[in-house]
Amino acid sequence: MKIIKNIFELNKAIKNYKNIGFVPTMGGIHRGHTSLIKTSQRKNLKTIVSIFVNPTQFNKKKDFNIYPRNITNDIQILKKLKVDYLFTPNVKEIYKKKMKKFTLKRTEKVLCAKFRPGHFEGVLDVMNRLLSLIKSKNVFMGEKDFQQYLLIKKILGKKFKIEIVGCPIVRDKNKIALSTRNKLLNKDSVIKASNIARKLISLKRNSIVKKMKMPINFFKIKSDFEKRYKIRIDYLEIRDEKNLRLNNIKSKYRLFIAYNINNVRLIDNF
Repeated sequence: MKIIKNIFELNKAIKNYKNIGFVPTMGGIHRGHTSLIKTSQRKNLKTIVSIFVNPTQFNKKKDFNIYPRNITNDIQILKKLKVDYLFTPNVKEIYKKKMKKFTLKRTEKVLCAKFRPGHFEGVLDVMNRLLSLIKSKNVFMGEKDFQQYLLIKKILGKKFKIEIVGCPIVRDKNKIALSTRNKLLNKDSVIKASNIARKLISLKRNSIVKKMKMPINFFKIKSDFEKRYKIRIDYLEIRDEKNLRLNNIKSKYRLFIAYNINNVRLIDNF
């Protein structure tokens, strides 16, 4: 595996490859990332992984500072996976060029975009920069961050005329969606997060089987969860898979949740 730290080395290494798969990450490589990498390797001749903790997508500096990082461990995992290239630029390298900023439409400011102002603008900015450097044919992204995947597919997939491939959520045996942030959870929080995931999986399954005609009382479910598990829920909503419009189980939909548990913010969808 070739480790690349700057744009000059990047251009030199991948300039002759037209069929290259790209897996963007912020490190803390886990089985979810592994799934993305293996999908890329099946579809492309070469695969490049980036590790870059992007400061512009964090709402709080403290959150950025405590984000789990272990580059040595990440490199070991990626070598075992036989990744072709690892791109690990610093902030100065990524942001040294001025580029057009992104703004979201009013209709797009839902879910995390509503509760984390500026977050997706930062995500789109850094992904725009990475994609302008790594001219990949396919980009592989996990569906745990479903809103992020949809926005990048809609805006940057169209701009660069590339395929943004959404890959299924990978869950631990306790049903928690794998995330680098999970490393910040203590044992009690893991148990609570597991119970929440199991209950929402069951709610989604029952709503499909019963084809519920009456709206689900999310206000009551949200209140019960907050009291029982001592968490703060930002949102718990059913939205259409294609456009994230509010959905009352009339078409293909997902159940979305974001909540804070012991100062760790988790998101999931089912």
